[in-house]
Amino acid sequence: EADAEGSPPPATAPAATPATTETLLAAAERDPDFTTLVSAIQTAGLAETLNGPGPFTVFAPTNAAFEEIPAEERDALTQPEGQAALRRLLTYHVIPARLDAASLVQRIQTGGGSLALTTMQGGVLTARVDANGSILLTDAAGGVLRVIEADVATSNGVIHAVDTVAAPG
Repeated sequence: EADAEGSPPPATAPAATPATTETLLAAAERDPDFTTLVSAIQTAGLAETLNGPGPFTVFAPTNAAFEEIPAEERDALTQPEGQAALRRLLTYHVIPARLDAASLVQRIQTGGGSLALTTMQGGVLTARVDANGSILLTDAAGGVLRVIEADVATSNGVIHAVDTVAAPG
């Protein structure tokens, strides 16, 4: 009788996933590779959102990815007048759904080799898998991000570290 369709699978599935009591933001704050991202999230006023119920999938640029952005552009984004642009940039890295790597790969294969992901910002990231099995995302400007660490599970979603900051176009 407990096998009835509905609540038992969702109730048990997250329990099997590690770190489910931590939110996306808490997990990112704990990771030394995401200090720039966490600072940007706080500057953009997105902390409350990413601590919210979700679910979210965050393609999280590492500190090294942010370093590739020219310093003057980074500085402009962190100024009060750059807050809207920073929010737009960051929400372009967030998908309003929980997509672990296995789900992404399965959907890419089902989609004939690519998958259009609509971001929280409203733009699209196109996901595909390369010959080495890595998940790649192509942004609106044609830039390619590689998932370098997948499946950091959190209570309100999943984080995939990426090696490049996506350009919303």
